Amino acid sequence: MLKINDLHAGIEGKKILKGINLEVKPGEVHAIMGPNGSGKSTLASVIAGKEEFEIKKGNIELDGEDIEEMAPEERSHNGIFLSFQYPVEIPGVSVTNFIKTAINESRKAQGLEDMPANEMLKKIREKAELLEIDRKFLSRSLNEGFSGGEKKRNEIFQMAMLEPKLAILDETDSGLDIDALRIVANGVNKLRGSDNAIIVITHYQRLLDYIVPDFVHVLHDGKIVKSGGKELALELEEKGYDWVKQETVA
Repeated sequence: MLKINDLHAGIEGKKILKGINLEVKPGEVHAIMGPNGSGKSTLASVIAGKEEFEIKKGNIELDGEDIEEMAPEERSHNGIFLSFQYPVEIPGVSVTNFIKTAINESRKAQGLEDMPANEMLKKIREKAELLEIDRKFLSRSLNEGFSGGEKKRNEIFQMAMLEPKLAILDETDSGLDIDALRIVANGVNKLRGSDNAIIVITHYQRLLDYIVPDFVHVLHDGKIVKSGGKELALELEEKGYDWVKQETVA
């Protein structure tokens, strides 16, 4: 599904990613871990197509097609979803109206007509019920006055509605208490499937107690320096990132 080959990228002349190689197949969950400044959020932004980042070398393929020249909205229409670390507030636009617009714009890009209102309403109800979301929540302005947990749950609701091929969750656990973490993780687990893939970016092993990855990759100084199974996250929790740095130097 996703294949990254020798990716070098940065921003404003600063090199951040220094040769990333990564392959994510349908049905897989990959966790990207690493200390602050290692390039985790940059990798997410580059895959999603944020225009302030510049690819210096290498390529990114989605289903065998190079996507480096695609605009962010094109990548979205092709099935890439990025859950933001700090979702923005949009006063006056309800959660429901925002998601209706997003879905219909995606359909338009595929040459389809707008989703019929009754079908849209049914889907909203189904996904809200799946994620244990109160319907009153759906009429609120997008992220306005939302708690950290509500913002993250809303991101997962958007993911559920858009049904992307590849979902990238950038520090979804940031600022969440244990109850909110469980709710968000439970939603993600319900959306896992054999025809989609998920990349989870996190500092901490605690999220991976709830969203169990197939693969864990450690990012350090813009490179993946170690990969393994879910046990690697537990080892990192015990030994810290300095252990990986020392192994890399050695």
